[in-house]
Amino acid sequence: MHYLLIYELAPDYLERRGEFRDEHLQLAWDAQQRGEIVIAGALADPSDQAILLFSGDSPAAAERFAQADPYVAQGLVKNWRVRQWNTVVGEDASHPVRP
Repeated sequence: MHYLLIYELAPDYLERRGEFRDEHLQLAWDAQQRGEIVIAGALADPSDQAILLFSGDSPAAAERFAQADPYVAQGLVKNWRVRQWNTVVGEDASHPVRP
């Protein structure tokens, strides 16, 4: 199953992230090494959201990540939510559907 962790970023996210970026990235790379994060990053122009794609049996890994993320703790993330993503096309689709 795939889950999207969607961050709504604070207006001053770009200016403030430097202080917390190494810790945030270490958390993300550790989750990737465990097979939880597939790919992740911030949206550009404007940098108002970030999307992190998780793979697993439940949304628990994505929720744990957000709860431990210094970006969340320090207010760089205004709100976050986890949504199940029913992927149907591609090598890594959770539920491949072919015509």
